[in-house]
Amino acid sequence: MARGNLLQAALLAYFWLGWVEGTNPGFIGRITSKGLDYARQEGVAALQKELARIKLPEFSGTFKVKHFGHVHYKFSSLVIKSFELPSSTIVPVPNVGLQLSVTNAFASLSGKWRVKKKRVLSDHGSFDVKIEGLSISVVLKLGNDSTGRVTIATSACSTHISNVRVHIHGKRSWLYNLFDSRIASALRKIMEDEICKEVSGSVSSELQPFLQTMPVTAKLDKVSGIDYSLVGPPVETSDFLDLDLKVEGSCEEEGEFFSLTHRSAAPFPPPALPFPVDHDRMLYLGISSYLFNTAGYVYYQGGALTYEITDDMLPKESKLHLNTSSFGSLVPQIEKSYPDMLMKLKVSPSSPPSLAIAPEGLSLAPTMEVQAFAILPNSSLAPLFVLDVSTTISATVAMKSDRIIGSLKIGKLTLSLKHSDVGPFSVQLLQAVINYFASTTLVPQINERLAEGFPLPLPAHLQLSNPVLQLYQNFLLFGADVHYG
Repeated sequence: MARGNLLQAALLAYFWLGWVEGTNPGFIGRITSKGLDYARQEGVAALQKELARIKLPEFSGTFKVKHFGHVHYKFSSLVIKSFELPSSTIVPVPNVGLQLSVTNAFASLSGKWRVKKKRVLSDHGSFDVKIEGLSISVVLKLGNDSTGRVTIATSACSTHISNVRVHIHGKRSWLYNLFDSRIASALRKIMEDEICKEVSGSVSSELQPFLQTMPVTAKLDKVSGIDYSLVGPPVETSDFLDLDLKVEGSCEEEGEFFSLTHRSAAPFPPPALPFPVDHDRMLYLGISSYLFNTAGYVYYQGGALTYEITDDMLPKESKLHLNTSSFGSLVPQIEKSYPDMLMKLKVSPSSPPSLAIAPEGLSLAPTMEVQAFAILPNSSLAPLFVLDVSTTISATVAMKSDRIIGSLKIGKLTLSLKHSDVGPFSVQLLQAVINYFASTTLVPQINERLAEGFPLPLPAHLQLSNPVLQLYQNFLLFGADVHYG
């Protein structure tokens, strides 16, 4: 329905934000004055179209004409021919919500008239109306409900028309034009009432249900999801409109990944995010290291960070194979105990991975356990040895459409022998081999999953452009311009 577009575009900012002063969220955001101005343009364009479709009621009354007495009139078939809103503003109102103001608007109408005095006079014709100096002020109250979704309601609406000029056409129109001030007054009241009815009706019957369709969680895979729900009402300042994206209750922190099977608190608090003031883009989104690290915690708890490496996963052109013959050249007792057998490596983290974000870059320092097995002829596994492995990893992130994607680049591995079922041996001999397997099979598997990314909490039909990425201590700051359509 056309009416449903009235304030959706004007309130795009509403969905983009996620920070309240005094909290430490995992996902934050802010719309700038440039973004608000774009929202104003889109919203007013939609409002102008809808006001031009207003159905105006007919009206009637009586007036006194010299030599005729009291004459009954009726004005019907009122049609708005044009409606122009040349000047407007939209601003946050502290502790309330948003205020949309339109000034110096004008419109033109047409319709039919009929006058009648029993047994004396009956006449009809058409009329035109010019409305000038029209102003509209709408205040929208923003809140949240028990499901963590945004609520919106019209808390105030006023319309004022400075000038209404009526011109009546038809027989004796010169006579009826003498009473156009009474007609103008009636039309002024009708227009002022109908405009606010239209705005309030759009908010309650179209915009509020639209907000209720916004998801508060996003399922990523079989293991995890992201919670974007609100636990507090939006907070307005004189320059920005902010939303606090949290999960409901005390089991999870705000803006975090959660397990689909068991939702529990992460064992670490979110860091403080001193959100910078920036104005080059319409929208800025801050993503805390907490959001990434809750993801690592959830996947670690769910066992989703365990990877297996087999010979058929190596590049076809590889001269090195994952079998006892290749390893036997480095650790002879492996080939002696299990000659000519394929092998399997099982890689699992020793603890949840932790991403460090700093102005100079993104990095991880994971510790892992690598278990090596020989694959016996009956397909059962014979344990060979267990290694403790540590390394440093550099990470990159980017914005792709409406998702955050990433990739990893592994550094040099440090190995130590944790346990051996084939006797003691020097792990230094395996350094190059394990590093090769990790860089050719393990990292590509992880990067394939990171390339799928996770969704940003944006409404449908919102497109991002001119993205920019900045690194700060403990969080990433994405900036972008937006387009609705």
